[in-house]
Amino acid sequence: MNSFDQAYHELLTKILESGKDKDDRTNTGTLSIFGHQMRFDLSKGFPLLTTKKVSFKLIATELIWFIRGDTNIKYLLEYNNNIWNEWAFLKWIESDDYNGPDMTDFGNRALTDEAFNEQYQQQLAIFKKKILTDESFMKQYGDLGNVYGKQWRQFETKERVTDQLKDVIEQIKNNPYSRRHIVSAWNPGEIDTMALPPCHTMFQFYVIDNKLSCQLYQRSADVFLGVPFNIASYSLLTHLVARECGLEVGEFIHTFGDAHIYSNHIEAVKTQLERDSYDAPTLKINSDKDIFNLEYEDLEIINYTAHPAIKAPIAV
Repeated sequence: MNSFDQAYHELLTKILESGKDKDDRTNTGTLSIFGHQMRFDLSKGFPLLTTKKVSFKLIATELIWFIRGDTNIKYLLEYNNNIWNEWAFLKWIESDDYNGPDMTDFGNRALTDEAFNEQYQQQLAIFKKKILTDESFMKQYGDLGNVYGKQWRQFETKERVTDQLKDVIEQIKNNPYSRRHIVSAWNPGEIDTMALPPCHTMFQFYVIDNKLSCQLYQRSADVFLGVPFNIASYSLLTHLVARECGLEVGEFIHTFGDAHIYSNHIEAVKTQLERDSYDAPTLKINSDKDIFNLEYEDLEIINYTAHPAIKAPIAV
């Protein structure tokens, strides 16, 4: 098994074997551990997991969305990226403007009730079309509040507004051995303005031997659905920042607080653990554009072979 899938499988197995039953905000229930770390040597390939197919397009367009400081799902929907839909959709169905059928607990009900799923898909299609075609609706219901992109590019305090990502890139270029190459998405004064408080709360860059490494601290991790995206996203970010700063890539280090498997994901996890891996793919960047102007079309994953995707409900 390649080292990337191996590290991830070890985390899944650890949670299944030693995780404790723990209630959660979504009332789904989890198996949970506290504190874990994985390391990925980016010189060995790109850590897009192979024991289930993971969409690089979704990962890359979301990261570009973050890098641009965007917080509205319109850009994502333009690339058919639906990974943030549920939180925006929830805002709409809980508003006075919504007058359709009851969508309570839509994530779980859509998986078990065929008739409800048909209604849900109809309402979601209406919602997405409005986001893409109705500017007023898009501004009101497409925006997720002051989530990641806002914090990376416009972190606000009483004293100032800070473009953290731009600043940290300049710091790496001019003072590479600093221990202050940090970007924080956790802004206590704005948590209540976010559709979802940041799960990946802060990351730190580290330069040694002309190589750039990145460590992410993730306070809360949906290990089956979310973590494969997080691994690839921050590995891609490391590649992009290293390229911007004229450095090679080192490691991506993924450090967790509450790492959990939702109770309704356990069978899916067991299915994945039965699979062996393929060789890891590689990343190619086909552009000289700077990090703030790159498009998804400038990025390419080469030689990616993976087992089929495994579906599971998202907890909202």
